[in-house]
Amino acid sequence: MKQEKSKVVFITGAARGIGKSIALALAQEGMDLILTDIDAEALKETEGELSRFNGIRKMVEMMNVADFENVRDVVDRTAKTMGGLHVLVNNAGITRDALFIRMKKDAWQQVLDVNLTGTFNCCRAAIKYMVKQRYGRIINIISVAGLMGNVGQANYAASKAGVFGMTKTLAKEYAARGITVNAVAPGAVETEMTAALDEKVRQEILESIPMNRFAAVEEIAGCVRFLASDAAAYITGQVINVNGGMYM
Repeated sequence: MKQEKSKVVFITGAARGIGKSIALALAQEGMDLILTDIDAEALKETEGELSRFNGIRKMVEMMNVADFENVRDVVDRTAKTMGGLHVLVNNAGITRDALFIRMKKDAWQQVLDVNLTGTFNCCRAAIKYMVKQRYGRIINIISVAGLMGNVGQANYAASKAGVFGMTKTLAKEYAARGITVNAVAPGAVETEMTAALDEKVRQEILESIPMNRFAAVEEIAGCVRFLASDAAAYITGQVINVNGGMYM
């Protein structure tokens, strides 16, 4: 089903890094944006960068994906203001790395609350609008760690593997309603977090990537832009790896 009006996109973790790049990429496509994050200052900066795109509507909201009531309230208010919700990008995520034997229960729970339960919360709040429209695109940002595991990231890998399973389940449940559900699994990406890594660690990561470089955030955003487009209307339940060959 082709949308006559501009698509309304709801993005979590939109203040910086991959989320910000996704917002910029979809703005170039003329999509209306609802940007959410817990970092008000960075979110305001992202909103300012989007001011160069004329003709699109945008809303900026502080939101904690781990709080279901907060998510529901923000989704309901913004979807009603925008007149619908067509694309949901679940990008918000955190890490609390430690070797398993040293991992505290709080570190385990915090990562699952944001990365896994947060994705559930957003899907649960948004999907009723997509069902009503008989049109929707849900795009979950997972990670290569959720597919192959990673030392020191038992919590993070488990959370992303959980979203992997949720993606495939929702794809089956909602395909007949005109809703596609897919995931993008980045490998190592040039962000503020990876830029702060010790040079030895960066080199070890590079040696595990056949293309011998980190991804640019724009390369992850390009995949999301495709999945949000009408060209991807017959793709659902898929995980697209954007990792330079790190995991095949």
